[in-house]
Amino acid sequence: MGIKPMVITLIVLSLWVGAAAAAVASPSPMETVRERIDQVIAVLNDPAGADSAHRAAQRDRLWEIASPMFDFVEISRRTVGPKWQEFSDDEKARFTDVFTRFLGNTYLDRVQGEYQNEKIEYVQELVREPLALVRTKLVREAVEMPIDYRMRQTDGQWKIYDILVENGVSIVQNYRVQFQSILQKESPAALIQRLEQRLEEQGR
Repeated sequence: MGIKPMVITLIVLSLWVGAAAAAVASPSPMETVRERIDQVIAVLNDPAGADSAHRAAQRDRLWEIASPMFDFVEISRRTVGPKWQEFSDDEKARFTDVFTRFLGNTYLDRVQGEYQNEKIEYVQELVREPLALVRTKLVREAVEMPIDYRMRQTDGQWKIYDILVENGVSIVQNYRVQFQSILQKESPAALIQRLEQRLEEQGR
């Protein structure tokens, strides 16, 4: 084998090995969800969180763990729907920022206020790249509630872009109905202003 063919072969092998290593290192959709939820539950089960003086710190830690699991740009785009094309780049950025904070407050209020040592069962993982569906069940005593996570692969990472709760109710679809009703009569700027008002009402 000549020098040039040998160099080419080594380059191809190095690329193949690198790609294989990346594939092994990248967690599956279910592993991604499980890892983050396990961390969230660990924080919630920490006795220090029961002290009101530590609630704010617990809240910050929960958001630090949970937020990387979500694709907030994609969530924002899907909740607005076709009207997203009518938003300027600045309005898209502002909407995504405000809506992310609104969703974060809503999520954290529920998690901190309603957690009662529920268990999570991981039922099924369906992958059709670049999309995936992770089926889980939240179990509280004898009651089971299905929670499914719709995920999308972005830059090699699986991120949630929608959540389906009991009876298949889509979080994205729920907000889309609300936002489309507003956008039929008002501008994107008006919708953003409404969300900012909701943030103020949340007091966060």
